[in-house]
Parts: sequence; C-alpha cells; structure tokens
Amino acid sequence: MSSYPVSVKGVLFSPDQQLVLLLNERNEWELPGGRIELGESPAQCLAREIREELNLKVNVDELLDTYLFEVVPARHVFIVTFRCTLTGPFDPEVSHEHKSIGLFAADQLPDNLPEGYRASIQRVLESVG
Repeated sequence: MSSYPVSVKGVLFSPDQQLVLLLNERNEWELPGGRIELGESPAQCLAREIREELNLKVNVDELLDTYLFEVVPARHVFIVTFRCTLTGPFDPEVSHEHKSIGLFAADQLPDNLPEGYRASIQRVLESVG
C-alpha cells in the first residue's frame, strides 16, 4: 500500500475580493498552504503556513475538498483544502518558498492553475453566490 504526503491549502480572498495565489518553482499558481507537521491539526497547519508564506493571519473555516494530486509524473500529494478568512491587515509578504504572489478576479484565474485548486475555488464561489 502506498502512502502520500499531506498538503493543506486555503482558498483566501483579499479585502477587495481578489483570490490570493502563489507562484511556485514549477511556474504554476497554487493556493497558499503546505505540509502538515506531526501534532498539528489541519487548521493549525494551514494558519501556520499562511503566516509563514504570506505573513497574514487567517481563520480556517470549512473543509472544501480532499483529493490525490499528481504534482509531477509519478509523484502524488494528498491535498486538503479549506476556506479561509483574513483576520488581520492585508499586507502580504511573499516568503522564499514562492516566486511571487498573485491577486486574481474569480472569473480571470490563470491558465497554469491546477484543476483541483480550481474546483475548491469554485466551491467557495458557489457557496457565496
């Protein structure tokens, strides 16, 4: 039986309702978040990761989705996505883990955004629309 690393990701909007995405080393846009550490709950992991990656404080809200994602051929990660809400000021600072931050209108998502992240974003949009 195979086992897979777990990555917890968050759908987060800026105060002006732009989706917050990060550009990774594969030149793909992704949701903020990262690997869960021993002893953390998924919510604790995501709040920590967003603080580390963007220097933002968030509440981790409802679970959106779980799925197995093939990051590169034959390398899979189990993805868990949550809706997040900003709890502090929005003045993001991108960490060394990503190339840049992107703010996108929900109807203008970049082409190089994996389908699983799109599905999680769509769930949030359907719940507020």
